[in-house]
Amino acid sequence: MSGIIEVPGAKNAVLPVLAATLLNNGTSILENCPELDDVLTMNEILSALGCKIKRKGSQIEVDASQLTSSSIPEVLAKRMRSSIIILGAVLARCGEVHVSYPGGCEIGMRPIDMHLRALEQMGAEVDGLNHGMLRVRAKKLQGCEILLDYPSVGATENIMLAACYAEGETLIRNAAKEPEIEDLQAFLNKAGAMISGAGSGVIKIHGVSEIKTQITHKIIPDRIVAGTYLAAAAATGGSLVVTGVDYDHIGSILYCLKRCGCKIKHYQGGVVTLEAEGRLKPLDLVRTSPYPGFPTDMQPQIVALLTRCSGTSVVVETVFENRFRYTEQLLKLGADISVQGRTAIIRGVDTLRGADLEARDLRGGAALIIAGLTAEGETRISGVNYIDRGYERVERVLSKVGAQIRRVED
Repeated sequence: MSGIIEVPGAKNAVLPVLAATLLNNGTSILENCPELDDVLTMNEILSALGCKIKRKGSQIEVDASQLTSSSIPEVLAKRMRSSIIILGAVLARCGEVHVSYPGGCEIGMRPIDMHLRALEQMGAEVDGLNHGMLRVRAKKLQGCEILLDYPSVGATENIMLAACYAEGETLIRNAAKEPEIEDLQAFLNKAGAMISGAGSGVIKIHGVSEIKTQITHKIIPDRIVAGTYLAAAAATGGSLVVTGVDYDHIGSILYCLKRCGCKIKHYQGGVVTLEAEGRLKPLDLVRTSPYPGFPTDMQPQIVALLTRCSGTSVVVETVFENRFRYTEQLLKLGADISVQGRTAIIRGVDTLRGADLEARDLRGGAALIIAGLTAEGETRISGVNYIDRGYERVERVLSKVGAQIRRVED
């Protein structure tokens, strides 16, 4: 692989910002929005609630001035995990919300207990799950101090959204520090919210009575997409330039690639270059952790790269207990991987050979593509709907930098 790839807007940033448009009793214009299945689903959810949606290229316009419903269609909520982010925004705007338990990738337990417990602390009444349905009501949310058991990104976002219309001040301790949290704060503050501390472990939200404005906001670049394509270039011994990326956001990913032997440079204007020559070195230990640590969403892609490195690597997954499920597919290619609980031991092999594989989650699917690019012969990957949830026309992007990849209809 060799060439230039422009990084699109971040999936994990645009989804919560789209949810946040519900708080604006006006029009929100979002730029740099990727064309992804999850973004389409979120737009359908907003439409079902009464929003008027217009899309033109990478721009999405949301008019949320006339909400007609506080019930999120079950069929839409079950398509993706991120649908739960709607909870706090709809509750704050409408006083109640009716939603099913969210769906998404089966990579482990992702309970919403922290979300619900936080809303209860703010005065909401939660009717427990009944046949997979959830109803939350609150005449008026009250600001309070909330300590998260774990720096959950989704819980942090939901509390931020709900607290925008709460009375008084809400304080989130042990808040998630991801760049996507900072982007959500930036959007909300542009709209008239009063939030500070995003990017740190403590976030303060001063409730306001109403947000009604026209706002334009550009979504930050997708750090996981950037890392995925850099890992693919490294695995294939390529030379790649990625543009439109925030270097600081991908520091832990680049650190691992450098340890493998890749030559990496960065320049002003969001440009990062990678060169990989010869066989790369193994990594004695990679441990996933919340930002700014190594992201769990890059773990499968790094494992796919390590299958071809010259030695034994160890990867420890601390976030999702079932994240290593995709390794069963890599074994079909001839990879040497042993999984013991939350630890994977990867012994680099000289050759991978093409096989028929099945993607069962988003990032695992990306790992299968990386492995397939390095394997001899042809690799066929089914379940590409998972990959489409997070990567914009992945086959077109990779084809432009020399990959032999195409989408086929069964």
